[in-house]
Amino acid sequence: ADIGLVGNFIQMTTAGLKLGEYRPDDTDDEVEIRARFPKDDRSIDKLQDIRVNSEAGSVPISNFVTRTAQQSTGSVKRVDGFRVMSIKADVQAGVNVDAKLNEIKAWLKTQDIDPRVKIEFKGEDEEQRKAQEFLSNAFGVALFIMAIILVTQFNSFYSAFLILSAVIMSTIGVFIGLMVTGQPFGIVMGGVGVIALAGIVVNNNIVLIDTFDRLKHETGTIFEAIVLTGAQRMRPVLLTTITTMLGLLPMVLQLNIDFFTREITAGAPSTQWWVQLATAIFFGLGFATVLTLVVTPCALMLRANVQEWRKKRREAKEA
Repeated sequence: ADIGLVGNFIQMTTAGLKLGEYRPDDTDDEVEIRARFPKDDRSIDKLQDIRVNSEAGSVPISNFVTRTAQQSTGSVKRVDGFRVMSIKADVQAGVNVDAKLNEIKAWLKTQDIDPRVKIEFKGEDEEQRKAQEFLSNAFGVALFIMAIILVTQFNSFYSAFLILSAVIMSTIGVFIGLMVTGQPFGIVMGGVGVIALAGIVVNNNIVLIDTFDRLKHETGTIFEAIVLTGAQRMRPVLLTTITTMLGLLPMVLQLNIDFFTREITAGAPSTQWWVQLATAIFFGLGFATVLTLVVTPCALMLRANVQEWRKKRREAKEA
């Protein structure tokens, strides 16, 4: 009996003898196939009862192996030349991962840890940071492209700034909605909801400002053009907002409607994935509609007042 054979039988008593690997259809990670003795036979006391199959037959391992207690030798893991140690844990059901990580980070600051030790958080926290970085870049690129299109179409930096500012301020409604419903801001679904919300908010402001640019040349004063714009475009803006919000309401309330069995269930698993996306658009759109119908006309009137003040000031200097 050689060392390799003895080692294989000892593995049958401990972690198991690795026979191979396979990858299930529902995962990208390979699963090890290991052979082990029954659970009752996997203990330190059972090591002396192991029988090794040798040329002389099945021989008890205690006949030619002496067991002595020794200090265990662990493996040293390194990444990029640095020694690393991994600590893994799951949070309890219903506990927010980000809140628990912030609690751990605050606790680490109070500990006397060697300054040469560098602590990094992986797992869900790392994936969340990657998603946040990607969605932030996507939102910035989307705003940049929209700004270029708006400037070229309206030929006005102020109109483009006014429309994009409504997109930025609509995020206030998103956070208000999340606070009202008691939900945390999810980077993935909440961020996608903010980006999707930008398209609807831009559309409502484009309709309003485009009508104003046309009516200001047909009416006598800017104030009259703004009033006519609000009267003509209030119904389209409200219809767009109300129909969108009503369509999202079942997902906001986590209602699942089964038309075949005629059942309505609340809090179904299929609704939990979309509730943050729907909540972000629902409350953000409602808040942005107020901005569109109130703040946008006021901003247009403010520009007209500033232009009139500058004109009078220039005439006074010339006089």
